Amino acid sequence: MPEQMSLLPGYEPRLDAGTPLSKAVEAFKGYMEREGFTENTVKSFLWDLGLLKRYLGDKPVGKISTADLKGFMDYILHGRGKPCKPKSYARRLTTLKVFFGWLYEAKVIAEDPAAPIPHKPVSTPLPRVLTEEEIAALEETARQMASGPEPDYRPLLLLKLLLSTGMKKSECLNVRLGDIDTADPDNPGLVVRYRNPRMQHKERRLALPAELVPILKAYREQYRPSERLFECTGRNLEYVLHHLA
Repeated sequence: MPEQMSLLPGYEPRLDAGTPLSKAVEAFKGYMEREGFTENTVKSFLWDLGLLKRYLGDKPVGKISTADLKGFMDYILHGRGKPCKPKSYARRLTTLKVFFGWLYEAKVIAEDPAAPIPHKPVSTPLPRVLTEEEIAALEETARQMASGPEPDYRPLLLLKLLLSTGMKKSECLNVRLGDIDTADPDNPGLVVRYRNPRMQHKERRLALPAELVPILKAYREQYRPSERLFECTGRNLEYVLHHLA
């Protein structure tokens, strides 16, 4: 039997081949959090493992075979009454490989049942992009919103940031006032930062268009943010863009 191993400080019972799937998933959750997995990744992996538990029951991890996992993946693809999209299928297989690979490397199980299951390449459709005419219409609408009887500079600032930098919504939300450099109004810029150590390789400095400086100044005078540039939720920014569109 593989050596027993405690993977969380104070975690009892110790994990071994006889540990029920649900207990192993609890420990895996703690491992992901300590290792700095993104919040979305943690949620997705736990959801996928919840599906596995509903399919297999609370089976001991050492009793889960490659045939069990192949059956589960076939069930995901054909047996739930609704088709599984190729991208979701690939992610769920990744979940199995990461979870059981972790158990195997920790010597909780003697063999990795997910290792023999091959990944199938997934073709992701190209995203729809805005035309030049659509971009011009959005910018014109945003400028009208910033110059009306009740001006609002947030849509214009957000739109110009997204179009000029290619930043993600989550990155916009994380921009702090200290990350923006307007000391040289002709060459402004900002630094995209990540608090998660696993994501710090994505940190970068982006040039901003000079025309953004007066828009930024007007926005700050209107909204008076104290720490972050956009002191709201991601859903709020989605509403702003939806309303603008």
